[in-house]
Amino acid sequence: MNFGRVLTAMVTPFDSIGRLDLKKTEQLVTHLVDHGSDGLVLGGTTGESPTLTHDEKLQLFRHVVQLVDDEVTIIAGTGSNHTASAAELTKEASETGVDGIMLVTPYYNKPNPAGLYQHFTTIANETDLPVMLYNIPGRSVINMPVETTVALSKVANIVSIKDASGDLSMMSDIIQQTSDDFSLYSGEDHLTLPSLAVGSHGVVSVASHVIGDQMKDMVKAYMAGDNMKAAARHRELLPVMRACFMAPSPAPVKAALNYLGVDVGSVRQPLVDLTFEEFNDLQKVLDRID
Repeated sequence: MNFGRVLTAMVTPFDSIGRLDLKKTEQLVTHLVDHGSDGLVLGGTTGESPTLTHDEKLQLFRHVVQLVDDEVTIIAGTGSNHTASAAELTKEASETGVDGIMLVTPYYNKPNPAGLYQHFTTIANETDLPVMLYNIPGRSVINMPVETTVALSKVANIVSIKDASGDLSMMSDIIQQTSDDFSLYSGEDHLTLPSLAVGSHGVVSVASHVIGDQMKDMVKAYMAGDNMKAAARHRELLPVMRACFMAPSPAPVKAALNYLGVDVGSVRQPLVDLTFEEFNDLQKVLDRID
């Protein structure tokens, strides 16, 4: 499934007292669409999904769909560790006009492969939209086995996976063992280029909030066969990619956006803003962006 090459896992803008800020959302969406994003993933990890209410997520989905007017792909993050709740949110999100659904591996519960299969198929049955799986063991503890992903890829509307395992061998096995129309996206910015080399379709990115044009340029260079240019671009962008994860995400990228003039507010507790020292280090990296 082709959702685009560079998808941004969008942060959720908040106002000065921590409420969802739709005006700031408009400014952010315009910035991302104008700077390299082929699509936006809303309400995911980077969007602080654990602290967003059910109603806030639906409000965000509806508002962004109206803003982009089919200009880019919109994927709604509706997954959680409660199957019934995720199924209900998925059903409601499917009526907001989004183009796809993203479902994260259940965190904390630690289901076995059979439980994972049942969880994802139960939720996927609540929508006719294409579904992107999301494997992120660093946050969910579970590293979904290749065999489970392959089995899920045979479900009619499960068409893609965002893989944040950091394991290129695992990504390669998934790509090799799934059909050509099942796409894998890197969920790790620094593995965008290496993952393309083993057959990924693109990236669901955090760093694209601030270097979207440059990442798009890198991907285009690789797809055009200019491996030297793509590799050089990859090396240039690595410091920014690393800086976006210098503290628990999305605190660094929100700080970066605010510094660059795209006001997205703070993070919600239990996350906290960067320290003075962390922000100084981030600023030095941002000031070197071409």
